[in-house]
Amino acid sequence: MKNAIINARIESELKIDVESILKKLGLTATQAINIFYQQIKLNDGIPFEIKIPNDETKKVIEEARKGINIEDFSFDELEQK
Repeated sequence: MKNAIINARIESELKIDVESILKKLGLTATQAINIFYQQIKLNDGIPFEIKIPNDETKKVIEEARKGINIEDFSFDELEQK
């Protein structure tokens, strides 16, 4: 029986972006959270690797946020890299 409530604050833009993606997948935010929790339970932890980025990765992330050194790749090109 579902009777627990989770309250979380996230950035408005992130919420909008993610809910748009979930809608395309036919999922609600509640369903996505339930899937995430089930995966945590099945994996006995977060179901993906979480790492602190190294200095090079931090630099690339910061440049991407600023729109610096952005290259467009097709899916086929990314698969080859």
